[in-house]
Amino acid sequence: MTHAPDDTAGELAGQQASYAAAGVDVEAGERAVDRLKPLAKSTSRPEVLGGIGGFAGLFALRTGKYREPVLAASTDGVGTKLAVAQAADRHDTVGRDLVAMVVDDLVVCGAEPLFLQDYLAIGKLVPEKVEKIVSGIAEGCRLAGCALLGGETAEHPGVMEPHHYDLSATGVGIVEADGMLGPDRVRPGDTVVAMGSSGLHSNGYSLARQVLLEIGRMSLDGHVEEFGRTLGDELLEPTRIYARDCLAVAAETDVRTFAHVTGGGLSANLARVMPAGLTAELDRSSWTPAPVFKLIASRGRVTRDEMERTFNMGVGMIAVLPPDDVDRAMAVLTAKHVPSWVIGEVRATTEADDPAPDSGHALLRGDHPRF
Repeated sequence: MTHAPDDTAGELAGQQASYAAAGVDVEAGERAVDRLKPLAKSTSRPEVLGGIGGFAGLFALRTGKYREPVLAASTDGVGTKLAVAQAADRHDTVGRDLVAMVVDDLVVCGAEPLFLQDYLAIGKLVPEKVEKIVSGIAEGCRLAGCALLGGETAEHPGVMEPHHYDLSATGVGIVEADGMLGPDRVRPGDTVVAMGSSGLHSNGYSLARQVLLEIGRMSLDGHVEEFGRTLGDELLEPTRIYARDCLAVAAETDVRTFAHVTGGGLSANLARVMPAGLTAELDRSSWTPAPVFKLIASRGRVTRDEMERTFNMGVGMIAVLPPDDVDRAMAVLTAKHVPSWVIGEVRATTEADDPAPDSGHALLRGDHPRF
């Protein structure tokens, strides 16, 4: 038996293969780089050498400025908050989320963020869209006081949908060896000060999307009375960047450590900076979480324990300080328009806390008012 020739196959076989035909637009990439250069330049610091476009970003450490410098590095992403941005077709804020997730981890040990390099993987490279994404990264870097030292934009046709993208970044900071903050500095009787979050920040979006968009069938464009704005506006509120605020507190007080409240929630992240034998006891009645947390809990019938394991519940950063430094620290934060309050204190761990013997603890007591 014979088969008639497949005209389509013949046509394809006769075509000349190219990178562009495979879905990668090199010229679009070059146009995107041209758009990104002024954004990176707007974040420059005196230590930056050259600009983006080279094979490596160059940053000259001013060695005379430091006695015993220690470099700190952090890598993170934005998670499924990107799915909300893509669904809403709004891309100018998630870059700030990316910067916040990186630099606010660096500052926990007292490190000043120096520079950041980003990685953007995208299904189809559209220079205008990439510019919006990176504009948010540049804005975040300016807020954090660090340089955007370049990065990579990778087009992934056939692997990612054209309108999909993912973001990650690595940041590098510096701290004097004798100025490093951490669990070894924490003492019984220290005060725990909370800094308010701007909303969900960049954690828990898989659960938030399931509850609000799938179970609740809410629209991102729909106005929500409790928020005074649309659901999309609430969910895309950028993560608060605390780096400069924390460095200002560290400059004015004998702060013991900070704790960045991200995945795992308040108690789990604070426990990471508690030494063995000490427990941070926190009072839920000292603050009321923002309405978005209550909406998720009620619409999804999410338990309090699950909420507190998943979301920041209104606390984005923690400072642990000697009691005598609390007023000064809160005055610094007030001047920088960061809401803050005393949330608890550090005490010796007791058998009733049922701790793991080789770790510190953080416990939440009481109930939130009106939640």
